[in-house]
Amino acid sequence: MPSTKPFVLASASPRRLELLKALGLRVTVDPSGIDETLNPGTSPEQEALRLAQAKAKEVRERWPRSAVLAADTLVVLDDRVLMKPADRNHAVQMLQALRGREHRVITGVSTGEANSYVETKVHMRPYSDAEIELYVATGDPMDKAGAYAIQHSGFRPVDRIDGCYCNVVGLPLGLVRDLLDLNVQRPAQCEGCPDWKS
Repeated sequence: MPSTKPFVLASASPRRLELLKALGLRVTVDPSGIDETLNPGTSPEQEALRLAQAKAKEVRERWPRSAVLAADTLVVLDDRVLMKPADRNHAVQMLQALRGREHRVITGVSTGEANSYVETKVHMRPYSDAEIELYVATGDPMDKAGAYAIQHSGFRPVDRIDGCYCNVVGLPLGLVRDLLDLNVQRPAQCEGCPDWKS
C-alpha cells in the first residue's frame, strides 16, 4: 500500500506532481524559493544534487514532521547546460541545437536525508524548422529546461532514449521509490524502465 505519511513536494512542476500521483501518493505542494543559479566549474551531476538538496532543506524547515521530496533537472548538450529559454527565439535556438543529436538529462533528487541522481541519454529526431516554429508558437517550451517536453503529443521531439523515461519528464520514479522506501505498485510509465528495480 502507498505510504500515508504526509508528503510534501518542493516543486511547482505539474509534471512532477502528476508523476507522484501515479505512485498513489497523497501530495502537498510547497515550492522552494531558492536561487537556482548554477555554480561555474562544477559538474551537472553535482549541481543537480546541490540544488535538489538545497530545495529539500528549505522546504523541510517548514514541514519538519513530513516527508519532503525535491528535485532539479538539467539538460546537458555536450558540456553546456540548457536552462529554460529566456524567450521564443532562445527556445528556437535550443531546439535547433538539439535536433538530430544526443544529449543527457540529469535529475538530482533529495529527501533532505537521502540524495542521488539519474541520467538518461536522449536522442532527438531530425525535426524541421517549420516543426520547431509550430511547437514554439504553442508556448509549451517556455517553462522547460532544454525547451521541450518528451511527452508532447504534437511535436514528439524524441527519437529514442537510453534510461528512465520519467526522468526526462522531470522525476525518476524508480529512484523516488528507493529513496523514500515506498511499497508501491509499478506505474504504467515505468514498465520496462531499467531504473525501476524489482
